[in-house]
Amino acid sequence: MREQNEELLKQLEEIKQWEQEQEDLWFWEKWGKIPFTILDKLTPKFLHQKVNAVLDELVQYIHSGSRYLVNKEATLQKLGANISLEDVRHLPLREIDRVAQEFAQSRKRLATAQGATTGFGGIFTLTIDIPAVLGMSLKILQEIAICYGYDPHDETERLFIVKCLQFSSSDIIGKQTILKELQNFDNRAHQRDGISQVASWREVITVYRDNYGWKKLFQLVPVAGMVFGAYLNRKAIEDIAETGRMLYKKRRILERLSAEVQ
Repeated sequence: MREQNEELLKQLEEIKQWEQEQEDLWFWEKWGKIPFTILDKLTPKFLHQKVNAVLDELVQYIHSGSRYLVNKEATLQKLGANISLEDVRHLPLREIDRVAQEFAQSRKRLATAQGATTGFGGIFTLTIDIPAVLGMSLKILQEIAICYGYDPHDETERLFIVKCLQFSSSDIIGKQTILKELQNFDNRAHQRDGISQVASWREVITVYRDNYGWKKLFQLVPVAGMVFGAYLNRKAIEDIAETGRMLYKKRRILERLSAEVQ
């Protein structure tokens, strides 16, 4: 039992190291924050309308799951036949990690193909690409949540998922703030308080728009946009999946260590 705890503590230390390495945004994202007000004015009206529609969908996702909810039973089958969320919570972390990685690889392939396809059409297909990437982001985070034994059909869990989405696009200050917010996430009072903060989803979209939306403008050039689209979509899903795996794994480890103490 002691060896098991030592291994959990070792993996927890690795996650903390990863958190410390999540420094400031890379230069594209820093540069992108400067001219955004200019780019915002140059963006066609119909593209603004699509972004606003994405805002509405994210709000609906938090409160009801909407069309972005994944099939929990089908996801669980990847972890074993007739397995439940309760069973998953007791699986070896190496097995959970393996399946979570498989989901991430699958979504990255889809994102790459999606970006290349929509990038080919430039501005005319960009309105399809933005909600598609958001949908894939929410779905991979839900699949990872299930892998570690958490239920995205629960509204409070969807708030955690949105925080993961926010974390992946935030600068160092934003990341530190989110990590502090998530420290006591499983405290019921904290969850209720979090859900009542309607501003949360607005913050996510502001970051999502500033640090992701502007880069999609590179896809406005037909054909050449295929290269940008494929890379940017894959990178976005890769970063989001890594964030989900690390933060969900951290929760599972802390819960197991807490159970041992009790």
